[in-house]
Amino acid sequence: MGRLKYYQPEYECMDYEQLKELQGKRLAETFRHVYENVEYYRKRCEEAGVTPDDIKGLEDLDKIPFTCKDDLRATYPYGLFAVPKEKVVRIHASSGTTGKQIVVGYTKEDLDIWDDCAARQLVAVGADENDIVQVAYGYGLFTGGFGLHGGATKLGCQVIPISSGNTQRQITFMKDLRSTVLACTPSYAAYLGEALHDMGLTPDDICLKAGIFGAEPWTEEMRRDIEKSLGIKAYDIYGLTEVLGPGVSYECAEQKGMHVNEDHFIVETIDPETGKRLPEGSKGELVFTAITKRAFPLMRFRTKDIGVLTREKCACGRTFVRMTKPMGRTDDMLIIRGVNVFPSQIEGVLLQNGYQANYQIIVGRENNTDTFEIKVEMVPEKFSDVVSEIEKEEKKLQNALLNILQVKAKVTLVAPKTIARSEGKAKRVIDTRKLHD
Repeated sequence: MGRLKYYQPEYECMDYEQLKELQGKRLAETFRHVYENVEYYRKRCEEAGVTPDDIKGLEDLDKIPFTCKDDLRATYPYGLFAVPKEKVVRIHASSGTTGKQIVVGYTKEDLDIWDDCAARQLVAVGADENDIVQVAYGYGLFTGGFGLHGGATKLGCQVIPISSGNTQRQITFMKDLRSTVLACTPSYAAYLGEALHDMGLTPDDICLKAGIFGAEPWTEEMRRDIEKSLGIKAYDIYGLTEVLGPGVSYECAEQKGMHVNEDHFIVETIDPETGKRLPEGSKGELVFTAITKRAFPLMRFRTKDIGVLTREKCACGRTFVRMTKPMGRTDDMLIIRGVNVFPSQIEGVLLQNGYQANYQIIVGRENNTDTFEIKVEMVPEKFSDVVSEIEKEEKKLQNALLNILQVKAKVTLVAPKTIARSEGKAKRVIDTRKLHD
């Protein structure tokens, strides 16, 4: 193995005691910044009896109240911004559990931090300024495309901002422009591997050496399939719109968990029921605190993702804590083709269109792509046995759902009272994907 390379070794390999001191200092500064500039959160802190003078270092983290998705919805669109609007140079958004989106902002300095975090991932997979990075994540309000684009640009790579879709063109560009690093969702990477084969090509016909895949759950088995079909090493990246976007944590060449960028984020695992912090190595809900962001620095944000943290020494030399792939959720969110989908969003659309909330979501995976069907009971007044009428109604619902979910679902209308009722919690979701090993 050649010389180990880091993008910012002074942070990535920082002595743990120094790192804790840096985190404590940044935590105190950022908490004061939020307290003084976010009225909503200041009131929360006043209720908890906490002031900036109480937060002097890491040992005071437990005193800080949590933030959760409900807070983001309650303050839509700008209520949690900690800087004046004229300092915000970019907006991103993700779907919430209702039709209302989660809106976050970035200052120019925040974008620089994001670029650095994504550049660390690129260096960790062996990239440098000689590489050609094909970014096939979606561009737009979704953070995927812009995240890796910014990191690759800062590193000095050549970037192909191809976005998602148009598979034949993806492979043509990959082949003709000699892309060396691919960034997209794992399911799309698997699909590209199949398409490459279908076009009569092999991994020897392209120059890819590494892939950076995130935004949806994937298994080790899927990783090996992608590595074989594209002739690469496949790496995991983690991020979420509320905290940063891709680059909150990243995998190194060891592929044994994702290093959290701890100079920018404090991560904890908590018991989702009690909110108590759990010791290292315990499975719990991941909670992130942003300690360098200015526009939208969330304090102790509850992600609903379940994971495990370890400080066991990594062979790569990085000292940042590692987190596992998320092992599930504490809520009912589904990730379908990289998009967050909540059953409550579906219920809202059904009710607006004159249906009752009697439905079933069926998610599967065919040819490495998620399938997504929603079965909906017709209400007696809308019941019809005329096929053309039913198809027309299905199409109408399909379009209404697409508008809210931003991912296409097949809608199947079924006769009233044909979806099984349950005594307890309704079995709304049938998910046959194997998302975890």
